[in-house]
Amino acid sequence: MPPSRSANLLAIYPHITSRDRLLLQLLDDHQVLTTDQIHRMLFQARRTCQIRLGELFGLGLLDRFRFARDGGGSQPWRWTLGHNGHRFQAAAHQRPEPTLRTSRQTVQRLSANPHLAHLLTANEFFVRLTAYARRQPEARLDRWWSESLTTRQYRTITADGHGLWSVGDATVGFFLEADTGTEPLGRVVAKLDRYAQLIRRGGPRYPVLFWLGSEQREEHLHQLLHARRGDVPAATATHTNHPTEAVWLPAGAIGRVRLTDLPSDHGQPVADNPNYDDDGDFVL
Repeated sequence: MPPSRSANLLAIYPHITSRDRLLLQLLDDHQVLTTDQIHRMLFQARRTCQIRLGELFGLGLLDRFRFARDGGGSQPWRWTLGHNGHRFQAAAHQRPEPTLRTSRQTVQRLSANPHLAHLLTANEFFVRLTAYARRQPEARLDRWWSESLTTRQYRTITADGHGLWSVGDATVGFFLEADTGTEPLGRVVAKLDRYAQLIRRGGPRYPVLFWLGSEQREEHLHQLLHARRGDVPAATATHTNHPTEAVWLPAGAIGRVRLTDLPSDHGQPVADNPNYDDDGDFVL
């Protein structure tokens, strides 16, 4: 990068803490988070969180946007990488440095994305797991992959996210389908066909978690899942319930269980399965 621009970015480095670096990486991976989500994952006091976000915004490491509420007032801030945040992440991962125009266009496209609410809902699922693990030392979110990374790694599926969740010695892999009620349920269930193809290729047999907006929609989805009866394990819960609790109703079952009680298989050590390296060893 040009010496003057390099010096400007380097001058910011003494202000960046390890927590800031983690936040920049989270936003690089998952695009957007609300103030409340960042608070629950990384801070103890909300006011401290708000002050620090404002400081990072002033340094150009973060950018933010929000919209007016229909009934008056404004929505909470949505935070994303600012231009210097994009530059910092590009340097950290040896990517070409973005231009100011590119960084601004990224924020503008994200703010105008019609699927923004869906993205925030999918991120909220993992935020709840992360926040829970902060309070419970035996719990760990070992993997949080975004939709884009999950698609790149598994190729034939388009899950809203993928994770590995551990409590003590129990670990479950899962694929998330965060439902906001915009798709017909028949199309939602049809997504399981791609997961079945993944299993047949030697990929993981992880439960597909349908996270739904209402109990009524959950009930209707189970009627379709019962009629389907495929090889893909699936379970449902609603947004009002915390995903770490015994709230998951497996397809064909009558009782709800915890996430770690769901069946989980990492698949076979084949070239098509990103869970294994070239030596056939399992990798996170």
